[in-house]
Amino acid sequence: MSTLNINGKTHQVDPDPGTPILWALRDTLGMTGTKFGCGVGICGACVVHVDGEPIRSCVTPISAAAGKKIITIEAATTGGDRVGSAVHAAWVKHDVAQCGYCQSGQIMTATAFLKSLPRGKQPKGAEIDAAMANNICRCGTYARIRAAVADAAKALA
Repeated sequence: MSTLNINGKTHQVDPDPGTPILWALRDTLGMTGTKFGCGVGICGACVVHVDGEPIRSCVTPISAAAGKKIITIEAATTGGDRVGSAVHAAWVKHDVAQCGYCQSGQIMTATAFLKSLPRGKQPKGAEIDAAMANNICRCGTYARIRAAVADAAKALA
């Protein structure tokens, strides 16, 4: 039995400690906002935050999250997270989602990126592109993603 702190709540899960966090979230807890994409940590659809850092939940075992705080898309864009809420609002404003499958991972990555910047810093296009480079959007909405991240940064300034 493993104890996980997810979105501020304690959950007891019983899968093997080597089970990826993604499957504990989706299969054990029914939290389907975090998506399975590639299964090898390349595409970014499965990004969640562990102690504030973006990680690939499809390759990170639940044992690595013991005693740490996991934040998923379900809480990152609601519940008072100022940065996550600004990113979500910008995503809607710029109509970023096309098929939408990668969007939870994109939003989680963008949120972590903006939180890592000094307060009020306005990232440039190339800096945004570099921060988001490891997240794949099969629909190719990269220009809208860049615009949304820049807009969220402005809203937070």
